[in-house]
Amino acid sequence: MTHLISVITAVHPPSARYLADAYASLLEQELPAGWDWQWVVQEDGETESVAPYVPDDPRISFGQGRQGRAAMARTLALSRADGEFVKVLDADDMLAPGALARDLKALTDDPSLGWATCRVLDHLPDGTTVGFDQDPPQGPLDRGTVLRYWQENNYRAQVHPATLFVRRDLLLALGGWMALPASEDTGLLLALGAVSRGWFSADTGLLYRKWPGQVTSQPAHADEAERKARFAVVEARARTLASMGGWRFGGV
Repeated sequence: MTHLISVITAVHPPSARYLADAYASLLEQELPAGWDWQWVVQEDGETESVAPYVPDDPRISFGQGRQGRAAMARTLALSRADGEFVKVLDADDMLAPGALARDLKALTDDPSLGWATCRVLDHLPDGTTVGFDQDPPQGPLDRGTVLRYWQENNYRAQVHPATLFVRRDLLLALGGWMALPASEDTGLLLALGAVSRGWFSADTGLLYRKWPGQVTSQPAHADEAERKARFAVVEARARTLASMGGWRFGGV
């Protein structure tokens, strides 16, 4: 019997050209015997511009749906995710070698952990990379740790939500990604951290592509009124989950 990791990718036409690099990074992943990945690619919209960039591989499932931004696309993709674990991979990013195996080992070695994250390098247009200088040490992240850091550091996450590796059942229990125009992955990260211990790997697991067309570089992403509204509901959800002492994963 083959166990699966479902790699979920939301894509829209401007980022479709980077799918080849994401796929190449998946092909480099080496997993333990009995494990494989499936790639669940979901277009945010119903155009004819994305499908030509989707590689021909039986492990890839491609779907389309009404446009609603990344949160909706990823959550729709869950309908085709058959794995015990779900890994996020944005269309314009690339996994580093060994990323899936490290995430898998962390969660299979310790059943009390609900999710894992890892070190990220920004991949700049000139090909150089830049890391985050405030990564936590490798190891478990206790419940509440991520929210406290976020509150105390100007709403900057301690670990990168684009690297999430999570138990599928836990992801479904939390309803997938938050229905927000942005920060939907941060909202999920904080919610996970409110109900479950996580893991941080100090090994680089993701190259986070920086390019002019990415959603987070657009002016709307920095609109202060929307930003305050997003962060208010993200924090309220995490605080509410944390206050529900009987609702937690792993019993720790």
